[in-house]
Amino acid sequence: MSAPQTAAAPAAGRRRVYWQTGLAVTLLVGAVCLARRHWPAVADGASRLAGADHGWLLVAAVAALGTWAAAALAQQGAVPEPLPVRRLLAAQFAASSANHLLPVGLGAGAVNLRFLMRCGLTTGRSATALAVKTTASAVVRCALIAVLALARPGVLRMPHVPGAVLAALLGCAALLAVVPRTRLWPRCLRALTAVSADVRAVHARPRRATALWGGSLAFVLLHSLVLICVTQAVELPLGPVRVTLLYLAASSAAALLPTPGGFGSLDAALAFALTLGGASAAGAASVVLGYRLLTVWLPLLPGLAVLGVLVRRRAL
Repeated sequence: MSAPQTAAAPAAGRRRVYWQTGLAVTLLVGAVCLARRHWPAVADGASRLAGADHGWLLVAAVAALGTWAAAALAQQGAVPEPLPVRRLLAAQFAASSANHLLPVGLGAGAVNLRFLMRCGLTTGRSATALAVKTTASAVVRCALIAVLALARPGVLRMPHVPGAVLAALLGCAALLAVVPRTRLWPRCLRALTAVSADVRAVHARPRRATALWGGSLAFVLLHSLVLICVTQAVELPLGPVRVTLLYLAASSAAALLPTPGGFGSLDAALAFALTLGGASAAGAASVVLGYRLLTVWLPLLPGLAVLGVLVRRRAL
């Protein structure tokens, strides 16, 4: 590789990070402006959360702790090799905090990638293991949304998609199909081949396949349980199935916006979904505040401390 090409790669990486960071900051500023506009509902929600049922909040906190164990189980299931259990749990806890500092899940991905490499996997194998875990999580979410939507028809309403948008999407798909010799296509094929090989290797071991799918399912359900318990704590009249479906839809929509840890995007999507589901503005705000407190704010500093310890011990 020539010197100009070597210098261009880091520059392109920096530009990509700048764009992502700028977009994340823009979305965060928008979320702050939205919160200021609806500040009475936010303040009312905070006071309602302060008087919530402590028993339900304790159950929600236990469910939040379980999400890291579920993430560790899914990560172990994504690789055939056994991983050190304690370090795996610590890495998932640290990854959750790192994920709230960088956009598009880059923090959690970087932590898990370094952890797997320290466990002896190559860079390619580590990347495909993360892809296997991400794919399993996406499949589980889609399956749950489909099942719950059939069980509770009318809760979710498909948005109207203009014909021009559909035509553009079909045109892009056709273009990708008829231009298979671009530089991107062989790379995609190699990545898909590596991922499929790892998927076959994992599913050749029933215990690993059970860990992958069971951990992915438990992770989603435990996050839903946190939200359900908070709704019960503030006496919001929403059933568990409805709350789970609203959470899945809101978190899936928020994943399209590259904010660190879903700040702003997930909060707005959750509040909007809960309001459409029948909650008042103050009730939706109290639930979102409680959910974020238990899953983000309280574990953030301990998670960063664990991250620092892992780095000092060269576990990452």
